[in-house]
Amino acid sequence: MSPLVRRFASRPIAVRLAVSSVFWSFVILLIAGLILSTLYRDNTERAFDQRLLVYANTLASNLVGPGDPDRDLGPIGDPRFELPLSGWYWQVARPNAVLGEIRSSKALFGGQLPNLASGDNRFGQIRRGYGRAPDERSLRLIERDIDLGEDGRYIIRVAGPADEIDAAVRDFIFALTVTFALLGIGLGFTTLLQIRFGLRPLANLRSALGAIRRGEAERIVGEYPRDISPLAGELNLLLDTNREILERARTQVGNLAHALKTPLSIIMNEAENAPEDVAARVREQATTMRDQVNYYLDRARAAALAGTLGTLTEAEPVIAGLARTFAKIYRDKDLEVALAIPPDLRFRGEKQDLEEMAGNLIDNASKWAANKVEVSVEIVREDNRPRFRLLIDDDGPGLPETAREEVLKRGRRLDETKPGSGLGLSIVSDLAALYRGSLRLDASPKGGLRAILELPGDRSST
Repeated sequence: MSPLVRRFASRPIAVRLAVSSVFWSFVILLIAGLILSTLYRDNTERAFDQRLLVYANTLASNLVGPGDPDRDLGPIGDPRFELPLSGWYWQVARPNAVLGEIRSSKALFGGQLPNLASGDNRFGQIRRGYGRAPDERSLRLIERDIDLGEDGRYIIRVAGPADEIDAAVRDFIFALTVTFALLGIGLGFTTLLQIRFGLRPLANLRSALGAIRRGEAERIVGEYPRDISPLAGELNLLLDTNREILERARTQVGNLAHALKTPLSIIMNEAENAPEDVAARVREQATTMRDQVNYYLDRARAAALAGTLGTLTEAEPVIAGLARTFAKIYRDKDLEVALAIPPDLRFRGEKQDLEEMAGNLIDNASKWAANKVEVSVEIVREDNRPRFRLLIDDDGPGLPETAREEVLKRGRRLDETKPGSGLGLSIVSDLAALYRGSLRLDASPKGGLRAILELPGDRSST
């Protein structure tokens, strides 16, 4: 397949239909124009030949009249034959006659008309064709033979200017071109209207899917043509199946969480009755197990829900609530959590996942901040797709560039003096990856650490 064909095959259906319609309309109109111009030229030549034949018959009548056939034949009723080199000529002569024996119109001015007869022509035929006048002007000629019996045979030739035929054909082609051009424009306009009308159900279907993706609808509704209605039905079935799978995944994750947390709680309670050194080890390992269980359960739940159609979360209420919570938790250090979040920004995903990711990042920034954390959210576009970008800055000691990748690894803690399991940033990184987003760490303008979380955003956000 050539690059041009591949490039054309990737175009929208409307463009492909329009281009193919214009191309074939042009081809059909061109062929029709060639056929009509050819037929018109044939008809024009026949009509011109009929006029010449009338003059030839007049000359034949004068020739067979009473008297000497070699006499002066006189005028034939058209003054153009008397004007020198007018393009209208007649000539009467015996076969193989010399110049002095040829009778002709005054317009010929002593010249001769070309001979149309050839070796395979039969006597009595009416011959038609083109030739050149003495002044090299193109002529349309008609030639016929007359047998006068004892007086011998004569050849009558009548000619008219061929440029009259050419002029008539040119005028016709010009009118035909203008007509076909207007017809082509009209056909193109009606084709575009037909394409727009014909593809409207597909545009409606696309709008319905967009409404589902934005969370404005749960199913495809509306009337569709019979050839598109099955597609809409299959998409609705697919959406229903997807919801059922997600609901089963949520149920199984919840059941697993309860099934594992209850034995862990019993183990920790029983450890209270054990010797202190044994109890401390049991509690430590049980706590690690609980953190690991929570971590993987959260990942399983997020994997089932990430990218769910129609799930949108308002960013400002979620992050504002987290900011108030952590400001209270770290009130002993007089922590200030400043927000810069436009009220109309939305995250394309579950509210619980946004709380998990933003909460871990704000918690981490609050632990290390001196007294201020700044949280801002914006929508950026990459490859014409909206991206939800969360920026969290603190005024703490920050991290060297070589250590930033280490803290994103699961369970890695660079400072054992701070509370926590070391899973927070790893959870955020893994959740972001499930949403086809990313988490990276950088130096903050405040002097501490900047966390940059990018996630899918909503197209309607500004």
